[in-house]
This record gives sequence, C-alpha cells and structure tokens, in this order.
Amino acid sequence: MTQTPVSKAPVSQGPVFGAPPRPASDVSAAVGLAGLAGLMVWVAICRAWPEIGAALNLPGPRERLAGSSAAVLALVFSGTPMVLWSLLVDKVHLRPSTGIDWSAPRPLRAVTDGAMTKLAGLWATWGLIAFVYCLARWYWRGPYVFAMDLLEQAAPLLFLGAIPYVLWLDRVLVEPRDGAWHFGAMLIGREAYDREQVWHHLRAWSVKGFFCAFMISILPGGFGAVVEADWSRLGADPVAWSNAAISAMFMIDVQIAMVGYLLTMKPLDAQIRTANPFLAGWVAALICYPPFVLMGGGGVLDYHQNTAEWTYWLAGHPALLWLWGAMMVVLTGIYAWATVAFGLRFSNLTWRGVVTNGPYAWTRHPAYLSKNLFWWLATLPFLVTTHSLVDAVRNTVILGIVSGVYFWRAKTEERHLLAADPKYRAYHAWMGENGPVTRRLAALENALVGRRRGGGEESGQGDRHPAQ
Repeated sequence: MTQTPVSKAPVSQGPVFGAPPRPASDVSAAVGLAGLAGLMVWVAICRAWPEIGAALNLPGPRERLAGSSAAVLALVFSGTPMVLWSLLVDKVHLRPSTGIDWSAPRPLRAVTDGAMTKLAGLWATWGLIAFVYCLARWYWRGPYVFAMDLLEQAAPLLFLGAIPYVLWLDRVLVEPRDGAWHFGAMLIGREAYDREQVWHHLRAWSVKGFFCAFMISILPGGFGAVVEADWSRLGADPVAWSNAAISAMFMIDVQIAMVGYLLTMKPLDAQIRTANPFLAGWVAALICYPPFVLMGGGGVLDYHQNTAEWTYWLAGHPALLWLWGAMMVVLTGIYAWATVAFGLRFSNLTWRGVVTNGPYAWTRHPAYLSKNLFWWLATLPFLVTTHSLVDAVRNTVILGIVSGVYFWRAKTEERHLLAADPKYRAYHAWMGENGPVTRRLAALENALVGRRRGGGEESGQGDRHPAQ
C-alpha cells in the first residue's frame, strides 16, 4: 500500500546499498535541533548570569540561575524555536493531518454551542485529573510537591485560556467534535456521543496527567546540576567528567520531552492521534515510573543488591575509567538524541506521527537500547561486594528481566502503532530489512529460534518509541 508522506522533509536513502528509500519522517530533524540550540543558549545565560548581571548592573544576587524558575523558563527557550521552525519552515499547520482547514473559517456564532460542550469536557477532564492528584499521596511529597505547586498556579490560566483557544480552533477544524466534545456531550446529556471517542479522550489525558506531573517534578534537579557544574575542573577526572556529561544528556532529554508533553496541539500537527488502547502497554510502561516502578530500591526488580558502581570496580585504572565513562556518555547521548529527534512530538503511550530520522534510521528503539546498555555498564550486576555467587546470579538475572520488561514494552508499543498507522507499518518493515541495528538483531533472533519471524524485532528498553 502506498502512503503519501505528510512531512515535507526529503526522503532519506537507506543505509543498505540499493535499498528502497526509508519512509519520510513526520518530524524534520531541524525541529529538535532548534530546540536544543535554544536550550543551550539559556543554559549559557544562566551559567554566565553573575557576569551578565555585573556588566549590566542588574539588581539581585550575582549567582548562577540554577533554581526551579530558571528550569521552567528553559521550556520557553527550547519550545519557542521548535514551534517557530515547525510553523515557518516546515509549515506543519498546513498539513491535512492537523484536521484544520484555514481557508474557510466558520462564523463565531456557528461554533459557540459546540465549543461550550467541548469546554465542559475539557474542564471536567482537568477537574478529574486534579481530583486524582488530591487523592494520590505521592504527589504531595518529595519533588512532586514542586509539580503540584506549579500546576496549581497554572490552573486558572489554563481554564480561562481554553475559552478563546477552543473558540478560535473550532472555527477552522474540519470536524470540531473531537474526544473532548464527546466527553462533554456525555456529561451534559443533550446530544448523542461516541463512546470510543470518550475513551480515546480519557486515555490521552491520562497520559498527559501522569507524565506531566512526573516530568515537571524532575525538571529543577537536572537543570540545576548542569548550570552549577564546574567544567573547568573536570578535565583530569574521568569519573567527574562522565558524570557531568551524563547529567547534561539527561537534562536535555527531560527538557525536550517536557515540551512535547505540553504542546499536544493540532495547529502544530502534534496532537495525540491515539493513546495506547492495550492494557499490557499501560502496565509495561507504568511499572517503569514512580510510584509503580519495580526497579527502585527494594523493589521486586531491584538489581542492585550488594553491587557497586562501575567506578568502584575500575578504580586505579585511569585508562579503563576514561573508556568506560566515554561509552556511558555516548549511550546517554544516543538516549537524548532520540528525544531531540521527536521535536514537539515526544510522549509515551501515544501515536503522534512517525519519526524515522536520526537514531531511528538505525533502530526502531534507540533510546530503549541505549538506556538498557547503560544500566548494564553502570551496574555490572555480576560483580558484587560480598563476592557471593548468589547475589551475582540474582542481580544478573533480575537485570535481564528488566531488559525483558522493556522489550515487552517495545512490543506493546509496536502493536499499537502497527494497528494505527500504515506509514508506521512501512517503516517497521523497512527497518526489519534495512535498519543497521534492527536487521542484525532480527538475524540473531532468527538464528536463535530457527525460523523467520516477519521483519524481526529488536530488544527495546528506555522510554521512547518512534511514533508518539
């Protein structure tokens, strides 16, 4: 089946000589790079703030901007360039996949009743999310307190800002009666509604409600660590250098991903088309995040019993420390690159288009693969401080199970995407035959099971998939 690509990005040629062209990405590589550039500018400003303040004679303390407000403002510096590039260069707002027809806006009076129904659905949804936040105790301790405070301050702006936004958007939507409208119609009880649309709406907002709170809670820590890092003293210390670089990669990942969770908007062609409808997909994802995480300290899948970090085992061997640290930095860099490749469209458990460029030209799950390899290198679970064979075997097996959990997670994501998007099916098949990493893992799998398994799969891990 031929699928007309909606992206204006040029079709990339495959890594295999003579291979058919790889399906074009719905997100151009430049979007994420623009966001990364904006983020780096803000980090540089925050680090140089004492000098900037002195030069401009600004009031306030002469110290680096490493607090929570600076971390939140970083979202503006990373998100704005991505939005501008998407609208002005890629012109995503003109794509048919937005569901928008800008050429024939309806009169305001023609959309008012429908917009009120939609607003009722939206406000009820946000109220339901706030109710869950109130009930769940973990949202009111530790770093989650910052997320709750920020969302509480933003709530009035969201509720009031939704009114002009919905009225404006409904004038140009081809079909204004989306999931929010159907949920509102169900609550009001005046018009017929589609139950499937209601479930789609609730699943999509469940993703946003759960992951936005988590991502906001970890914004300040990573950002502050990067701003405060003293890179001038890291050149002679491989451990300090690698830890600082790894922190920077994770900060990039969190910042760009947070923008993606926030800007699920149709004019940006970044709306959630569908959220994963399969229970297995939700279970596989949620057990990787607090408060459900099973891999944390004392959890069922905690593989750190009597282990020590890689720095302990390689201490006294500077060449190995540099080599090991560099490998971990590279793996974390791939993980962050996978997020940057999404631009405005990053999100777990959702389909928001297909990403086929960047690291997704090599493997369908680059962040999954890199993150899992990082865990093996960082932990070395087969080495234990007690010299106990039982501990070594237990930790190694449990980390293997963790990798299996993420493989399962990747499979549930692929099941969702294969059912949702013909373009993803084309990408999935292309990678099975031509992806430099995917096809080798497929060959290994075929050798192990002794038979061909349609296109092959790779072992996935981490928090990403190529169409969200």
